[in-house]
Amino acid sequence: MSEERIKEILLKSNETFRQIHREHQQCEQSLERLRSRSFLTEEECLEEKMLKKKKLRLKDEMHRMILEYEKRTGGNE
Repeated sequence: MSEERIKEILLKSNETFRQIHREHQQCEQSLERLRSRSFLTEEECLEEKMLKKKKLRLKDEMHRMILEYEKRTGGNE
């Protein structure tokens, strides 16, 4: 089963995964907002770094959950 399919299943069936996914999307939206600016203040630069780290941590957590699901189910639904 593909990683994308497992992600779909977890989004439907796992509240923790949904919450992590939502936070990941919120980080991406905030980063897009910052990227749209022509100049970032020092505070905004720090915010950007923090958001990138958080987004990566959340992505790693989603990936870990996907791997756990795959291991638990043998890749089958």
